[in-house]
Amino acid sequence: MNRNLINRCSSTRLLIPLAMIALTGLGVSVASAQTSSQWQNTRSATATSGSGQYYFEFRSRQSWDYGHTFVVFGRVGEAPSKKNVAGLSPKGDDPKMWVMGHYVPVPSDTGWTDGDLEDRYITSRYRVLVSKEQYDRTVAYIRQLQAKSTTWSVELYNCNAFVADIAHFMGLQAPSSTWIYPKVFVSNMRKINTGHPEAANELVSENVKEMSNPTRDGRAMINAGLIHPGSAPAGSASPPHVTIGAVRVSNRPASSAGRLPGE
Repeated sequence: MNRNLINRCSSTRLLIPLAMIALTGLGVSVASAQTSSQWQNTRSATATSGSGQYYFEFRSRQSWDYGHTFVVFGRVGEAPSKKNVAGLSPKGDDPKMWVMGHYVPVPSDTGWTDGDLEDRYITSRYRVLVSKEQYDRTVAYIRQLQAKSTTWSVELYNCNAFVADIAHFMGLQAPSSTWIYPKVFVSNMRKINTGHPEAANELVSENVKEMSNPTRDGRAMINAGLIHPGSAPAGSASPPHVTIGAVRVSNRPASSAGRLPGE
């Protein structure tokens, strides 16, 4: 299975130093782990705003580390196809690309990745209904954004940032930081656009809370006993190493993880 569920996204150093919060596909391309019913039940019900016969649905989904943020679009009542998915992730299925993207920008893919259209892996979603004219205009913008988004970088431009650009084009608000868990990013976007402006001030606390979620990602699920490495296809038990510090993720030695820049 390529473009795996345990795929790529956006937000790796995403537990960012809190100082940076004021300022989006993860990405380990390895085979997907088998899930328990507990994982499958973590997906969020759709919250909808706007009106019209067409929609854009901002989604986050499970993956090996952190998750992936993307958008699905189409006509209400019609099942979306792969061409109706847009998101930013490292190009191809080589996990080395994901690792390199923590240091330098790497070539990107901007379309469907494995798991994007499977409800059981969705962790949060926010649907916006629009008219045909609004739909056509936004799809045209997405195609332009896909054409020019040729690189993925954890720090410079990740999947959250890609989705935020689409939201801003539509006149929606997006979370103030793109260095957060995809689930938190989409959940916060839904809240601040549906009458809960106070949610903007909850971004840091929600991100910290997600750090201890037993179904946060593949590694957390293994640690919680929800899935077992032996049940996953070869390769999924050995993702690229990332050190998780108190408030951030980095590839530096554990002794330096969690420090603010310059410390």
